[in-house]
Amino acid sequence: MTRLHDPSKRGFASDNYAGVLPEVLEAVAEANLGHQGAYGADAYTAALGERIVELFGAGAQAFPVFNGTGANVVALSAVCDRWSAVVCADSGHIHVDEGGAPEKVAGLKLFVVPAVGGKLTPEAITAAVPDRAGDVHWAQPRVLSVAQSTELGTVYTPDELRALAEYAHERGWLLHIDGSRLANAAASLGVPLRAITTDIGADIVSVGGTKSGLLGAELVLVLNAERAGGVEYVRKLSMQLASKQRFLAAQFLGLFEDDRYLRVAGHANAMARLLAELVGAIDGVQLTQPVQANAVFAELPHAAAEALMEQVPFYFWDEIRGEVRWMCAWDTTEDDVRAFAELVRAQLS
Repeated sequence: MTRLHDPSKRGFASDNYAGVLPEVLEAVAEANLGHQGAYGADAYTAALGERIVELFGAGAQAFPVFNGTGANVVALSAVCDRWSAVVCADSGHIHVDEGGAPEKVAGLKLFVVPAVGGKLTPEAITAAVPDRAGDVHWAQPRVLSVAQSTELGTVYTPDELRALAEYAHERGWLLHIDGSRLANAAASLGVPLRAITTDIGADIVSVGGTKSGLLGAELVLVLNAERAGGVEYVRKLSMQLASKQRFLAAQFLGLFEDDRYLRVAGHANAMARLLAELVGAIDGVQLTQPVQANAVFAELPHAAAEALMEQVPFYFWDEIRGEVRWMCAWDTTEDDVRAFAELVRAQLS
């Protein structure tokens, strides 16, 4: 096949723009030989199950799916009743970037809570979500869903997550973590994955793979089977069960091998910190969020941002304010960052 793009063209629009980790492609190639059972009845899915227990603790169960929207919809659908509601941040991905899938596909009511820096607190939830348990005129909250890292690139500490888990459980709710960038959060905090999932009391987690360098593979991770059962049925019902599941499982095996997920996420985070340091020193650029994962948010003159977009792909986050988002990926290089910072400097000079 003829290559249809210029591999030298780089950007900061999304970590989804990056390619696939070479080690992951090698894992897929190894899994491609011969025949294996379908729909998860294969050696690679079994090995992934064992690795998940090593990473997240006894009882953890992993269900590979195709994409992040599917992971969130399957996870929330599996733990909610028809009359249930999900509490989330006003900036949460399930509210602003899932195309209405939680509402349309899962049939869920979302109770949206104003969040500071993308993060929820028990106090903010109490102020925004009235206690109307048992009121037939009110959708009944069943799940508290938080993103880690958040849509604004901030990271919950283990103590903050534990407080939210305790708050949810006291009310009979479950805690769901939307972890499309869970590895970036773990790398930022310098902790293993279980420290911000199992150990803080999460019940069900969407574990991102694509943004960490996989080829269309995510996980629904069940940590509390007694409270979060039925995922295997909801996954099929939601059209997220892969017939050749060995190729999704093999990708995660490649990512989790020798803690590669932490290394690639840590690199992306480091490139974001470098970018923030360089552009933050340029007159006309104002950083708007702390850089804790692999995202840099900044305000700059609207015309300058548009001119830069013609040279390097990225997006407005808030076009009215002139706020942009610059994402770093596993393959972002220091040369990429320095070259882009110089473009910004030249544009604003």
